[in-house]
Amino acid sequence: MPKPVVLLAENLSPATVEALGPDFDVRQADGTDRPALLTALADADAVLVRSATHMDAEAIAAAPRLKVIARAGVGLDNVDVPAATTAGVMVVNAPTSNIISAAELTMTHLLASARFFGAGHASLKEGRWERKRLTGVELYDKTLGIIGLGRIGGLVAERAKSFGMNLIGYDPYISASRAAQMGVKVMELDELVEQADFLTVHMPKTPETVGMIGREQLAKAKQGVRIVNVARGGIVDEEALAEAVASGRVGGAGIDVWSQEPPEHSELMELDAVNVTPHLGASTDEAQEKAGVAVAKSVRLALAGELVPDAVNVAGGKIDEDVRPGIPLTERLGRIIAALTETVTHFKLEVKGEIASKDVGALKLAALKGLFKDRVDVPVSYVNAPVLADERGVDVSVETSDVADGFRNVITLVATTSAGAQVSVSGTLTGPKQVQKLVEVNGFELEISLTDHLLIFEYVDRPGVIGVFGQALGRNNVNIAGMQVSRAGEGGRALSVLAVDTAVTPEIVQTVAAAADAEHAAAVNLTED
Repeated sequence: MPKPVVLLAENLSPATVEALGPDFDVRQADGTDRPALLTALADADAVLVRSATHMDAEAIAAAPRLKVIARAGVGLDNVDVPAATTAGVMVVNAPTSNIISAAELTMTHLLASARFFGAGHASLKEGRWERKRLTGVELYDKTLGIIGLGRIGGLVAERAKSFGMNLIGYDPYISASRAAQMGVKVMELDELVEQADFLTVHMPKTPETVGMIGREQLAKAKQGVRIVNVARGGIVDEEALAEAVASGRVGGAGIDVWSQEPPEHSELMELDAVNVTPHLGASTDEAQEKAGVAVAKSVRLALAGELVPDAVNVAGGKIDEDVRPGIPLTERLGRIIAALTETVTHFKLEVKGEIASKDVGALKLAALKGLFKDRVDVPVSYVNAPVLADERGVDVSVETSDVADGFRNVITLVATTSAGAQVSVSGTLTGPKQVQKLVEVNGFELEISLTDHLLIFEYVDRPGVIGVFGQALGRNNVNIAGMQVSRAGEGGRALSVLAVDTAVTPEIVQTVAAAADAEHAAAVNLTED
């Protein structure tokens, strides 16, 4: 069997290739050469990029086997995430790989702006000795306003404390208790701007944050404030900042990111009080290696069919270790439901037992993936399964309970059809080896291992039916490996689940069903393609 193809569309560290391991056919391509990229993507199961390669809808469409796009960095400006989601392609990045490097660059710009480092450097190299003109200020006992108190903002706060700075912050999503743990007093943006001697920006770029530090805020700022932006270009209005520096309202600035990169022209570059760098936040050997290794590990998980914590277009999030073993079980239950139903209008996941108190979002994704895997003519993944449900008008709900009725944990899927009928299946994991068991079908209780090939028959209970199954399957060279019969009352209805050695054709299923007078029959093939 050929190895999955992993395409490196840009230069990545040797540690990245090493982290991928020997299980893949690793190929190199120039992501900036569009024709070459589109050709190389035709065979790719995964592609790793940095910032130069544009994985847009055209590139994604050129990669019919693609399962994951991995961006060895934080931002995703060069990846069309909606197009990837529609195609069922997982998108991953390395959100924590550069946080230390970005925090350290922030401190570099803070110190450089306080002491006119760039201007002093240029002046002396040009033969001038301008000590008086370049008199700066100390960080000690100054107020630092941190806009955005996420991972990087938190690291900046930690480092700024060691300089003896007073910390205030703005972040609409942080709790007061978390900010207090960081030693930061939270306030509204306008209040922060009025009080800060230094401002640092650590917000994501969104329609709401573009231009959030503009003329209005700069007019309110304390005289001589110094501003640092190593987050995203455009959050600080560059034109307004240049005017404020030129007028003396702003005492200095450090800018690493730009609204257009590379910038064609910016008045900020002509001002001595402004230190500029070409988007170097993640440009350290350590950050680049961390990013490459992190996404390589994510690619391994994605190509193994597992959920990835750093996937940006998968709603499962971080998976609890107690929940993880239930993912393949739940997907198989979803495939059984699909075999037993036609059009589904409502789909319910019930989780009972010890794991009910955990985040079971990953199980919901697995159930939907199983439901659609054998029903649609496009590859189904954890990424596009919710999209497929939404497109088909399938209402999805989740219920949890800490009572599992004799089992440690039980996972139940209930589907409501367009005709109003309900179909249910339940499964559990048993023993040290966590063996997958089917424990209920449509209210019939049983316990049988979830093998690759199952036959399910529902019929009126009477003597001799089991023999009919054996004879009818035997005539068609189908071997029975195991069987469970469940009855609903004496002389009532019965349900049999048979584990067989091979896949059974629909024609054989109907032949066996007719021989046994079974009213409902289904074959379930749980092998992977």
